[in-house]
Amino acid sequence: MWVYNRPYHGHPKKKLQVTPELSVCKEEVNIVKRKILGYVVLMASVIVAGVQGQRHLFTTVAAQTPADRVAGVPTFQLDPSWPKVPAKWKLGDASSIGIDAQDHVWVLHRPRTLPADQVSMAAPPVIVFDGAGNFIQAWGGPGSGYEWPEREHGIHIDYKGFVWIGGNNCPARGLAGLKPVGDDQLLKFTQSGKFVMQIGHSSESTGNADKKNLHQPADAVVYRKTNELFVADGYGNHRVIVFDADTGQFKRMWGAFGNKPIDLDQCPPPSLNAVPDGPGPQQFSIVHAIRVSNDGLVYVADRENRRVQVFTTDGKFIKQLVKGDAPFARDLALSPDEKQQFLYVGGGTEIVVLDRKTLEVVESISGVGMLGGGHHMATDSKGNIYVAATNRGLQKLEFKGISSPPNHK
Repeated sequence: MWVYNRPYHGHPKKKLQVTPELSVCKEEVNIVKRKILGYVVLMASVIVAGVQGQRHLFTTVAAQTPADRVAGVPTFQLDPSWPKVPAKWKLGDASSIGIDAQDHVWVLHRPRTLPADQVSMAAPPVIVFDGAGNFIQAWGGPGSGYEWPEREHGIHIDYKGFVWIGGNNCPARGLAGLKPVGDDQLLKFTQSGKFVMQIGHSSESTGNADKKNLHQPADAVVYRKTNELFVADGYGNHRVIVFDADTGQFKRMWGAFGNKPIDLDQCPPPSLNAVPDGPGPQQFSIVHAIRVSNDGLVYVADRENRRVQVFTTDGKFIKQLVKGDAPFARDLALSPDEKQQFLYVGGGTEIVVLDRKTLEVVESISGVGMLGGGHHMATDSKGNIYVAATNRGLQKLEFKGISSPPNHK
């Protein structure tokens, strides 16, 4: 069963009206009209259908000329056999996925979301598979010397092989089986599950100015060139915060557009906002995902505001893409090629593929059997995409190569 792509094509530019208080110059917006050429392959039969629609994209970057556009687009195929969970275990809501140097796939799930009749079969919260879906190991949960999160949310395997885990519980969620505490910490483990370090402590956050505690962090990534931990912090706070990955020492922080983040602690957190107006609010809502490219650009998914913002590693705002017509910026992943040409952005029913450098939408990945844009996702060295879709499960999209889009006049 193939996952098909739908190329997007730019049209003449239209000026974007920017509010006076925006700290960047007036930007431009592409009003993009796309033709969707969908390919769905089921066993030996092929169905080809064309659908024409329209999307409106608010973006701070100018439209590319056809000569500047990417030469081809990535294509994928569903792997329905992935993963192979041992029969003795059940997985709760799969929240996040990380990839290590051996292309092993690390899944973080929520055992406490299982129904009562399956609790006795709950797998440990961290479970590892290889690319073919074979089980490798599992561990995790409360232990001595650290505060395991009440509501597991994000997992990252850094370039040294360490495992970072965070959660997003807050007391007012009132979820069954969870203690009424805030997940204001990040944990660092070895790959065998040995505790290494904790940054922050449960229910100790004092807000966005706090340099020691997090506040329901959603995602984290270590940037190899500076050995710094970049955290999407997250559900309670509304900022990016950076620590030394070895010592946990605070380095710096910033909010949307590089602004100073302002406290707005809402528990339970807000649901998806209405369609953003223009460039959107001057503050982040839920900072849900974060990635740092090899060339030192920080990509932040501001989920409820349906936008991706780009910064330098020092927090200087560069540009953004706002896509207000559908859920957008739920999760992020980078293509593994040398230049990391593509940025994958999870939406509602699809994964949107951007030209990473320009933020131009070049295709969307969707099709029969897709779990949608997911909750968190990751790519391995072969280009495969792995998706954790909370209450919908797990999925592998096998990379099948780069295919040039059809010519359009």
